[in-house]
Amino acid sequence: MISPPNLQAALAGGRLDLRGRRVVARVDFNVPMEGGRVLDATRLREAAPTIRALSGAGARVVLLSHRGRPGGKVDPRLSLRPLAHALAEILDRPVTFAEDCVGPAALRAADALGDGETCLCENLRFHAGEERNDPALGAELAALGEVYVNDAFGAAHRAHASTAAVCARVREAFSGLLLDHELRQLGRLLDEPPRPFVLIVGGAKIRGKIDAVLNLLPLVDRVLVGGGMANTFLAARGLELGSSLVEREGLDLAGEIEGQTAARGSELLLPADLVVTDSLDAPRDRRQHRIVPAGDGVPAGWLAVDIGPATRDAFARAASDAATLFWNGPMGVFETPPFDAGSRAVARAVAACPGFAAVGGGETVAAVKQEGLSDRIDHVSTGGGASLALLSGEELPAVAALRRAGSGGQQ
Repeated sequence: MISPPNLQAALAGGRLDLRGRRVVARVDFNVPMEGGRVLDATRLREAAPTIRALSGAGARVVLLSHRGRPGGKVDPRLSLRPLAHALAEILDRPVTFAEDCVGPAALRAADALGDGETCLCENLRFHAGEERNDPALGAELAALGEVYVNDAFGAAHRAHASTAAVCARVREAFSGLLLDHELRQLGRLLDEPPRPFVLIVGGAKIRGKIDAVLNLLPLVDRVLVGGGMANTFLAARGLELGSSLVEREGLDLAGEIEGQTAARGSELLLPADLVVTDSLDAPRDRRQHRIVPAGDGVPAGWLAVDIGPATRDAFARAASDAATLFWNGPMGVFETPPFDAGSRAVARAVAACPGFAAVGGGETVAAVKQEGLSDRIDHVSTGGGASLALLSGEELPAVAALRRAGSGGQQ
């Protein structure tokens, strides 16, 4: 993978003078909120080093982000206004807010900036052209500054106006500190990773992960499968899964992965036991659950909702000597305790891994955070979908656009 020009190197090398210049910076502030309060400010904190680097270089920083899926219409519930205050607290300096990301309101806010100052523009997705990668919207976004910086790894797998079209209209474009860090860290999983390499996958469906799994298979020594994905693998082996989530369209894919793993001499670990329940809808105090051997199948009317204790121990042993490890996807119905126990156990096993360990995906990262283990894992990715796209061997559209912009539009 050819990396795009990066901001940190350009500033350190003295090749980029930003004092008094407006910089349009695409960040990913798609964060959970409730009642105008930020519930998880991780993405704001992760973007702070790039913003500080720009401000410290004297740039006038115009921040762009999306939040949620407003469908190209203004939705006050998805406004970024509260995030300006939250970001100001993290940066310990004022952050102004523009009522729009293009047009007179955005231009006025950008024009009012002094050297080192920052403004945050309103939600990009209030404009339908954002997700359509509209060249006209890209041109309007580019007009807000002289230099473009993309630091939104979580949106790097999307060709949108603010990540792709904008790059065709700027003279200088760079990856921010976060985007560059993500590319380098996740790139370690693809560039002759030390062995043994352990891949842990979970979540609901195989289809969303199949490209990454197949691309990594030649590199990995053990594949550990949990969550709804494991149900599909077990069903492909002919086991009864009761009322469990099974991806019928993924049965052939499960067989393909199992066949390729065996052909390469790698180890495929499926759950040896499962936590099953009679209902996810009943109140917790009326809900029954128990542990069953996976080989016995799931009783009729019951559903598998987590990996059992024997599987947690087996997965921990399989990860215990990993020189490289990547985990994406929860081991069960993580959002419904106590069916988060398997994911929490795997988080502890990943943190104890002696080699380079990386995790990606919303619920996967949540499990790591809830166990207080973020600082014990080498890389906690800010983009689940983007990390899977990168590991599938694709060039991320936003990265490709940066490279083209940084080379005068030439490949």
